[in-house]
Amino acid sequence: MITTAQKTIVQAAVKSKTAAAPAAKKPAAKAPAKKVTATKRPAAKKPVVKKAAVKPSVTKTAVKKAPAKPVKTVKPAKVKKPKLVRDSFTIPKDEYVVIDSLKIRAGKLGQAVKKSELLRAGVKALAAMSDIQFKAALSNVPTIKTGRPKGSK
Repeated sequence: MITTAQKTIVQAAVKSKTAAAPAAKKPAAKAPAKKVTATKRPAAKKPVVKKAAVKPSVTKTAVKKAPAKPVKTVKPAKVKKPKLVRDSFTIPKDEYVVIDSLKIRAGKLGQAVKKSELLRAGVKALAAMSDIQFKAALSNVPTIKTGRPKGSK
């Protein structure tokens, strides 16, 4: 038993062979012929599997199927990385030494940390303080002249 889909495939194959044959006979006027070095393999034929005829027990008018709707999968939202800002600042030498000692202290506790991570942790700690504690912490830090020191090289 040949289905209509199989018939249309065979008809299309026959038409493409007959249409390709006259085109192959015509010489190309403008384009020079190219040498083909690779050989083409013949296409592997798929075996035709015949389906057993199944007789429906219910008439076609009695059974109506709803059209199949494609199920959309929900993709997880991409987590965007925060935009980084590069900045430089001036810090007194004694406070810079404190940063190094805090890095060593974190290493002894089993938590390797970078200088920028320490500073970010300090910012989070300041943000978590109440207004009174925050004002007290700011009053403990002396103000310094901004900009680069003149004798740095």
